[in-house]
Amino acid sequence: MRWHRDGRLRTWLGARFGGDLALGDRIWRRMLHLSGVLALAYYAVPSGAFGPVPRSGVLLALLAAVLAVEGARLGGLVDLPAIRPYERRRLASYAYYAIAITVALLAFPEPIAAAVIVGSAVVDPLIGELRPARGASASYPAVPLVAYGLLAFALVRGLGGWPIEGAAVAAALLAALAVAAEEPRLPHLDDDLPTPLVPGAVLSALLLAWPALASGGGL
Repeated sequence: MRWHRDGRLRTWLGARFGGDLALGDRIWRRMLHLSGVLALAYYAVPSGAFGPVPRSGVLLALLAAVLAVEGARLGGLVDLPAIRPYERRRLASYAYYAIAITVALLAFPEPIAAAVIVGSAVVDPLIGELRPARGASASYPAVPLVAYGLLAFALVRGLGGWPIEGAAVAAALLAALAVAAEEPRLPHLDDDLPTPLVPGAVLSALLLAWPALASGGGL
């Protein structure tokens, strides 16, 4: 069962930017990655919005639905658009991304979860375009580091009320870890999993050991 129209939309999208289906696939994947910021709507849902079912339960049900679709794809039951050749026989990047977002929302403090989700959603596509393979080595990794750092600083300070010094330390740490997590190329693991989770886990652990980071007391 095809869940696409033989690439017509992506071919049209690529043509709009002077390319072909390959460019359209790339743009499509970047758009899907950027849509990860919509996951922050989780925090806007009231705790009793689904009656006796907690919002975390609904979130896990959505993840289960994504993984069910991925299982159907791996089983040859459905054909999804923009799947890379090396993803044909292993979990695709969108499934890893859904797992990472779900874990971040459930396991990390809200400001940290928001920072790693938005940072990954915005900066991962940017890294994909600026890597030396794209012919823009002079901009990598400086531009992704600065972009991620600014986003993370704004989110931990704006959502968590962290002091400027603490927010700056958090932003620098998150940016460095997120860009570093993009580099390893493992055959059966997509970088969409470690890019949000490694920085979020490290900063959450640091916050437990150093609570003043978020409060400013004795920083």
